[in-house]
Parts: sequence; C-alpha cells; structure tokens
Amino acid sequence: MKIFLLGLIGLIIGTFVILFGGGGAAIYLAILTGLFGLNAATASSTSLVTALPSLIIGAISYYHQRQINTKIGNQMLMTAIPAVIIGALLSKYIPAQIYKWLIGIVLVVLGINMLLKKKTQTAATVKKTQYARLQAGMYGILGGLMVGVAGMSGGAVIIGGLFLLGLQDFQATATSTYVLVFMTITGAIFHIADGRVDWTAGLPLMIGAIIGAVIAPKLAQILAKTKITRYMKPTLGVLLVLLGVKSLL
Repeated sequence: MKIFLLGLIGLIIGTFVILFGGGGAAIYLAILTGLFGLNAATASSTSLVTALPSLIIGAISYYHQRQINTKIGNQMLMTAIPAVIIGALLSKYIPAQIYKWLIGIVLVVLGINMLLKKKTQTAATVKKTQYARLQAGMYGILGGLMVGVAGMSGGAVIIGGLFLLGLQDFQATATSTYVLVFMTITGAIFHIADGRVDWTAGLPLMIGAIIGAVIAPKLAQILAKTKITRYMKPTLGVLLVLLGVKSLL
C-alpha cells in the first residue's frame, strides 16, 4: 500500500511539475520528511535523485517540440551551477531559519513582481540586452542556492525568472525544465556525498514521476491551444507568494 501511494504521489507531482516548469524536489523533500520520517540529509539526496529522471525525460520531450530557449537557459546555468556547488559546500554553516527567511522573501518579491508586471519583453528582445543577461544570472544564482543549500529543485525561482524575462507560457516551463536538469545533477552529486538515498521510498516516487513526465509535455501541447495559458503567469505569481509566506511563517 505504501509503495502504491508513493507511486501515485510521484505520478501526480511528476505530471504537474514538468507541466509547469518545476523540478518537484521541494515537494518530494516535504513528503519524505513529513510523511515518511526520513532525516534531512537522506531526504535531500532522495528527493533530488527522484526528481532527476523525470526532468530529463521532460526536457527531451520539450526539446523535440522546439519549446526550449537554450540561449536564455544557458545564461542561467552559467551562474546556477557554481551557485549549487557553493551552496552545497556552505549548507552546513547556514542556519536553517535564516535560509528559510531569505528564500521566503525572494519568493514573495518574485510573485508580487509577476502579478504587477503587465507587459513583458519578447524573448527575442530579451536575448539582446545586457541587463537581461544580468537578470538571468541572478535568477540562476538564487535557484542554484536553493538546490545546493537545501536539496530543493529551485524551480520556483527559475520559472518565475523566465516569465519575468519575457518567455511565454510553455516555452518558459520547457526552458525551466532544461535548466533544472543540470542544476539537479550537480546538486544530487553533492547531497549524495552527505547522505544516502533511500531507494525504498525514492524508487516508487521516481517511477510515478517518470510516467508523469511522459504525460506532461503531451498535455502541454493540448493546453497550449486553449485559453488556459493566459492564467499561467498570474497563477504562478500567486503560488510564489503563498510559498514565500509559508517559508516565512
């Protein structure tokens, strides 16, 4: 029963996080610590390893659909990968409460900015501006620190940043998935060194998430033809604010 429940949870999370450009590691982390009582080090390692296969499958599917903006994604990765490494090395020295407050503030600010910003640049314009490259780098740093310090996916910051940079709808979620693959690989290496992977819990989650990752890009193609895309940005803005407030409490 436990294995079936984990598989079902993985399927649901895998579908939705790939559909909306997240990695899901933070959700897996909460489930593994809150519901199944894993310690923080083991849960961090397990959550990142669990999220990785579904991210890779999602990124490959989005690549074949030509939805990924690799130029902006690579601009984020140039700062995200070093931030993951630095965050992982410094994680043991950062008080958990301070980290929670910093992440909470970042998420709230991103969410409010997304809700208030009515007009965005097009991706073509974004790619040419020095300021946009700096912005992409900053979002990469923030997302990378979330992965390195706490074993989260960093997806909330990355997808929020991509929307604010001007990417639209599922191009933003596809590019986020691409960025998260490389961030998660780097984070998993460091977190596995500090804690072991609980395959009993991780494997059913992973299998469910892989199935979800196969479904999500196909579902995105269907949803892209509907009016639901106009609600993606404000919905994500509200979710970012709620996640930030939760982190602050």
